[in-house]
Formats: sequence, C-alpha cells, structure tokens
Amino acid sequence: MKVIGAGLPRTGTLTQKIALEMLGFGPCYHMVNLFADWSQLAAWQSAFAGERDWGRMFAGFESEVDWPGSFYYRDLIADSPDAKVLLSIRDPAAWQRSMQATVCQHWEGDTLVRHLTAASGQVSSTWGAYLDLMKEMWMAQGALRPGGTWVDDLGGVLERHTDAVVQAVPAERLLLWDVQEGWEPLCAFLEVDVPAAPLPKLNDSATYVERTTEMSLRYLNEWWRREHPA
Repeated sequence: MKVIGAGLPRTGTLTQKIALEMLGFGPCYHMVNLFADWSQLAAWQSAFAGERDWGRMFAGFESEVDWPGSFYYRDLIADSPDAKVLLSIRDPAAWQRSMQATVCQHWEGDTLVRHLTAASGQVSSTWGAYLDLMKEMWMAQGALRPGGTWVDDLGGVLERHTDAVVQAVPAERLLLWDVQEGWEPLCAFLEVDVPAAPLPKLNDSATYVERTTEMSLRYLNEWWRREHPA
C-alpha cells in the first residue's frame, strides 16, 4: 500500500479515489469497490470482528480511501510503514449537513431513504448485512447511538477523528487535505506533477441519495420478481 486514506465518509473520498488513480496510485479501494463485488463483504465483517488479512483484502490495490478501509487506518499504517497517509478534512458544520442529508437517513427520520433502506434490508440478506455492518461502524465511531439515533454534534465527531489521526500518524507521513484546495497540496505531498486535467468533484449529496435509492429499489424489485414470478 502506497497511500492510506484515513478520512471519514462524506469528506470527498470518491474525488480522492479518482485523483489518486489519475496520479498513478491506483487502483484505489473505496466503498464503490465493495458495491461492485459483494463477495468481499464477509471479509469486512470478519475484519470488524478482529480477523484481518490486509494483504489478501487489498491485493492488487496501491491505495485506499473511504470506509470500510479507512476505518482501520491505524492497522493499515502499521501494516504498511512506508505508506503516506491522506486525511481528508472538511468544515465540521458542512460535514454534519452532508451526513444529515445522506448517511443519517438510512437509520433515522421519516424519509424515503429511511423507508427504502428498512424494506430493502429485509428482503436482501446481503444489503441487510452491509447496513448492519455500517451501523456498527458508525456506533464504534461515536456518531450513532446504540438505539439507532445520531448524536446531536456530528461535527464534533469529525473534529475528534481529525485530532485522533493527527496524534496517531507521524507528521512527515501525513497530509490533511480538503478537496477544495485542489491538486497542488496533494501532488506536492506525493511528489508528482500536477495534472493538466481539473480535479474531479464527485458524489454530492443528491448523487448519493439517487444512488442509494436506486440500489434499494433494485433489491426490492428483485425480491418482488422472485416472490411473484410471471
């Protein structure tokens, strides 16, 4: 592993994935890789339970960002002592608003995403297991209460996470990077040239809701066709 992402979800991690791949540090593992291959889910469940084989789980990848990988940044930096560490940062208030418009709706609130999440989790064992894992991870992060409600000060969760990473990672290995800063800080940190292409900006809140709604509807449609064959 050459670059280890330590940032929380909703901090520009999909932009980071594409950026790292454009700079030659790919493939980069991201949540979208899990979505594309659900056979990996069992390994992530085992990782949360304490059984971890990073060499196997990240075989073929030169970097990682976003959960589930970045949840284990401490393990990964110990496993790859020469890797550089990228901590994506964001204004805490903006991050809280983004979370409330996206991830929070999976487990709380009277929203379409909330109801589709509950229904699709019931009819798809895979999707249900993924949601359970994410719920456990957010509780471990201190953002979600055991009863399924989010803490009031989500921005504080992000601030405490940033502080924890800064304390855990030697300064010479670490870059705190807001994607709004553009290519220059990242390229200087990685010692590569700045690309001519603009830095991509991906996965805004509306796109996230659209993607998760589409995924939930797909699982519900698959269940309906199984239960009501033509």
